[in-house]
Amino acid sequence: MAGKGGFSSLEECLDKYIPPEELAEVKRILYGREKEQTIALSEETLKIAKLNDFEVKGYRFGAEKEHLRSPRIVRVAAVQNSIVTETTAPVDVQRNAIYSKIEKIIAAAAASGVNILCLQEAWTMPFAFCTREKTPWCEFAESAEAGSSTKFLQPLAKQHNMVIISPILERDHEHGEVLWNTAVVISNAGKVIGKHRKNHIPRVGDFNESTYYMEGNTGHPVFETAFGRIAINICYGRHHPQNWMMFGINGAEIVFNPSATVGALSEPLWAIEARNAAIANSYYTVAINRVGTEEFPNAFTSGDKKPPHRDFGAFYGSSYATAPDGARTPGLSRHRDGLLITEMDLNLCRQVKDWWGFRLTQRLPLYAEALTEASKLDYKPQIVKE
Repeated sequence: MAGKGGFSSLEECLDKYIPPEELAEVKRILYGREKEQTIALSEETLKIAKLNDFEVKGYRFGAEKEHLRSPRIVRVAAVQNSIVTETTAPVDVQRNAIYSKIEKIIAAAAASGVNILCLQEAWTMPFAFCTREKTPWCEFAESAEAGSSTKFLQPLAKQHNMVIISPILERDHEHGEVLWNTAVVISNAGKVIGKHRKNHIPRVGDFNESTYYMEGNTGHPVFETAFGRIAINICYGRHHPQNWMMFGINGAEIVFNPSATVGALSEPLWAIEARNAAIANSYYTVAINRVGTEEFPNAFTSGDKKPPHRDFGAFYGSSYATAPDGARTPGLSRHRDGLLITEMDLNLCRQVKDWWGFRLTQRLPLYAEALTEASKLDYKPQIVKE
């Protein structure tokens, strides 16, 4: 379904109802440029998308030509998708059905020369953390380095010469088999470069994920890949500016935000947060949300005084990318599986730093001192009274 009133995306609504003579100015104000710059996608990409009923869009961000550096062009893909089977199906059936879907989308991305691809949060499973039940959902947890999904993706990454970011439910076999919400980074040679665990864990209504895992312990790693320096700010971390900032301080050029969030909870925030982060930190951001409504066998409550229910609403997709100058792509559909391919010139990161001077003027020592004081138990806010 297309949501309320057939509402598929904000962009389609603007194109439909804003007079053509005003639309360019509206887009300039809302999206940072008068008209999106599209890229030609291969016939194979379009064929795969049509056969498997998912949306595919392609855009580009350029940069000024430099005298001493060649353009650093990279193609990045974001994948948003619904689950395939009923949540009552056996775990391996659910997981393998998603594998089959994702393999086709990855092939479509590869056919248009994608270098780095990021999947959505906990892509191998339904987003069952709202239920607070341990079985069978904990069975989806796996080793980041040697689990089923990593083994599935490694040959695809090598075959397509593509870096793949795989956000999963991790089981840490070396430390008591505890669970983590983790993104695994697989290189274009098919090797695991490393992993990052979600820094901020929500305790908001349905999304009380501390039933399963706690805040991560991997800091703010930036992964040096063959195609640029990347980082992953997993879902709820997008609400924390300091989280975005640290990935920038550590040298990220592209920060992915694989997420799982529903309309009633966060949609008014969605288009703002990853875009703000790109502006504030002079890097590219890619915001990814899943689609569909996932129904579970047992009813659960959400701490909102409403009756028990078996789903927590529709994930609204709308995945998009933002450049460091604040320009952003249109979003994917609010309800369809989709592949967003964005061509980026990474030289723009430095160019924007030079132009706006946000790094030059950020005054880290000032805030380091202030935050150190604010973290003390005897801290007194700096409030001036008459």
